[in-house]
Order: sequence, then structure tokens, then C-alpha cells
Amino acid sequence: MKVTLLAVTPDAEKLIERAGRTCYLSLPRMGQGTESRFIRMLIGSGHESVLEHAFATFRVNGGSRAFTHQIVRHRLCSFSQQSQRYVDEKGFEYIEPRSVTADKEAHRIFEESVDSARKSYDKLQQLGIKKEDARYVLPNAVESEIVISANFRELRHIFNIRCAKSAQWEIRKICLEMLRIMKEVAPSVFADFTMDEEKMIAGVDRGDD
Repeated sequence: MKVTLLAVTPDAEKLIERAGRTCYLSLPRMGQGTESRFIRMLIGSGHESVLEHAFATFRVNGGSRAFTHQIVRHRLCSFSQQSQRYVDEKGFEYIEPRSVTADKEAHRIFEESVDSARKSYDKLQQLGIKKEDARYVLPNAVESEIVISANFRELRHIFNIRCAKSAQWEIRKICLEMLRIMKEVAPSVFADFTMDEEKMIAGVDRGDD
């Protein structure tokens, strides 16, 4: 699995500060480094609509169709995904959950199922079935690529849900990597998210709440 940041709004945090200060007519207070404290104040007071002015775009390689089925539910994002209608999936790569790999019998069943799907896909094409119909036999385990664009407010929402302990392991792993990147490029916006690398989880630090 690989997550790549393709683009991000230039000077995103300064833009957010300018937009936010427009609301309060406090533009004269802008200065070198003032965006950090101001953004934390906005988030602390729940004034997160200002974060919607900044965007980030990621490419995710090596996630499964099970992952993409989950992430596209976030309707405020924009998505461009590898097409199974036009891309030939012969010899497809796949994702196997660790829980399956760790169990010898489960691993055998899983591999047999994937191999059967691969053979069925190939046989359907040999019979003249188009890729758009042959794809119906492909499993959720098939690797895919997807490009995701979202504003910073929506990214905070996604990370709050998908990086939590209760999230499914694959989407949590991918979103944790996205969060790690965003903490580098927009540290003030995502400063309240704490990450536990060992437990592979993250969440908003709400202090004593």
C-alpha cells in the first residue's frame, strides 16, 4: 500500500487564517506565524467551516476494492478510481487480511477462492464476455488505485472516524498514512490528532473532556 500526496492548497494555513479573519474583520492582526494560534482557536471554538477553503489530493495504490467501497461513502470528497470496466484484471493482485494469513486453513480457503475467481474471469473473457460483465466474478480483495480530493474539514471528519480503533484495519492503515502526511503539511489544522503507531490508531485529543 502506498499513499502519495499529489497536491495541496499553497500556503493553506495562511489562506485559512485570511478567510477566518474576514469573518471577524481582524485582517490587520495577520502577521508572520499568526496562523497557527488562530487556526487552533477556530478549531477549539468549533468554527471549522473556514477549513473548507483548503484542499488536498492523494493517490492510494495497493488498496483493495473493499477499502474503496468504504472510502467513497464520504460524499464530500471527489474520487477517480481504476476502472474494472476498461482495465483488464487478468492476473490481478489482491489484499489478504492478516487474520486470514495467520490461520493456515483460512489462508488455504482464501487462496482457493481468489484463484477460482481469477480462472472464472479468464474463462468468461475467452467466451467473448466483455470486461465490464466478466468483472462481476472479481472479489473485494482485488487491488485498486484511487485518487481522493477533499477539503481540510472533511479530512478531519474522515480521520476522526477512520483512524479510530473501531475502524476496519485496512481503511484505518491508509487513513493513518494520510493523516501523517497532513500533520506535516498543515500541522496547525491537524495538531489535535494524536497518533499511536504501535496500536495503529489515532484520535482527537480533547484534553480532559
